[in-house]
Amino acid sequence: MSPKQRIEQQPSFVLHTYPWRETSLIAEIFSRDHGRVALVAKGARRPQSPLRGVLMAFQPLLVDWSGGGEVKTLVRAEWQGGQPLLGGRALLCGYYLNELLVRLSAREDAHPVLFAAYADALREFARGDALAPVLRRFELALLNELGYGAGLDVEADSGEAVRPAQDYLYIIERGPLPLATHAAADAEQPVISGRSLLAMAAGDFSAAETLAQSKTLLRAIINHYLGGQPLQSRRVLKELQEL
Repeated sequence: MSPKQRIEQQPSFVLHTYPWRETSLIAEIFSRDHGRVALVAKGARRPQSPLRGVLMAFQPLLVDWSGGGEVKTLVRAEWQGGQPLLGGRALLCGYYLNELLVRLSAREDAHPVLFAAYADALREFARGDALAPVLRRFELALLNELGYGAGLDVEADSGEAVRPAQDYLYIIERGPLPLATHAAADAEQPVISGRSLLAMAAGDFSAAETLAQSKTLLRAIINHYLGGQPLQSRRVLKELQEL
């Protein structure tokens, strides 16, 4: 059990809420300095509650909470404004980011860099930027900040820099191996060009090849750390694409 605490004015976003008892909610928030925290918002479902219009996903908040244990008590939440509401595919992509954070991050494990990457992604979604590069940059930030990221620009066996003209077999939890000498190592693992690996490491998704290959690679890595469990948000996006 964590020690009793009182946290004030903590920059946060709501990831998920669900009903608790007759009039309250449990809110999973992602905070800058305390990571993912579960808070009980007492009375938040009452019509007159000041929290009813505040605990919205994808909106910047300043949050106060208190208590110990796994679930803390929400004291106050203030909307900070400046973030347009998401709609359409951008909204579904936002739910995908939230689901990744809930499924892969540990409670009360602070990641300020990941918090900034999340806030940047939401601003880019709201601005109407191309969705795929935003998703890939966030996925990379998530894997790196949570300690799941393997090197992209260094060969796993030799320690030498990845060569742009070389194709690589990417071994999860190890990194890229030259396809010419490791083709039989694991046919299940993604194949990706050195150009794409170097572009990913630089955060550059402007090339169509990089965008396509990074999607395949990052999906394989994320699926690995999810233990093969499907993401609901990904299923909904796929169904919409089929329609």
